[in-house]
Amino acid sequence: MKDETAREEPAQAEVATFGAGCFWCVEAVFLELDGVVCVESGYSGGTVPDPTYEQICTGTTGHVEVCRIRYDPARIGYEDLLEVFWKTHDPTTPNRQGNDVGTQYRSVIFYHNQRQKALAEKYKRQLDASGAFQNRIVTEIERAAEFYKAEQYHQDYYRNNPQQGYCRVVIGPKLEKVRNVFRDKLKTSD
Repeated sequence: MKDETAREEPAQAEVATFGAGCFWCVEAVFLELDGVVCVESGYSGGTVPDPTYEQICTGTTGHVEVCRIRYDPARIGYEDLLEVFWKTHDPTTPNRQGNDVGTQYRSVIFYHNQRQKALAEKYKRQLDASGAFQNRIVTEIERAAEFYKAEQYHQDYYRNNPQQGYCRVVIGPKLEKVRNVFRDKLKTSD
């Protein structure tokens, strides 16, 4: 059976990689956006090749739970993705998002080219200068590292498990906020 939510990837698709806490949340948020073709949950930034979820949860591998986002730049810009990234998690808490605590939950942007790096650094400087957050932004901006796709049960987690407790209590309200704040950036039914 064909996945009705999948869209054909355009030839000019680009990649963004963000860590903003639990990858289930990040994936659910970015899948809502028009122009986002594919979101994969995985691990990046660590020292152990091909880590497992159990390994990264120890906090000793250096990996971050991230989402690799493939998007069509003709429909959504990297700047738009950055805006959603900054506004859907707390970039001021080191190694923590809500009750998810550990180095694997740190806020990080893995840039894939110099343009992404420059835009991420500029946005971070502007946010810090604006006083939008009470505390200093701790988001790391690093060159994209090896991406390891997470186990299959982590992929499309929210859509496959909407009644699971974490999904109802954490992801559901986050998606409601995204749907209100970013109404003009959402996918529409085809």
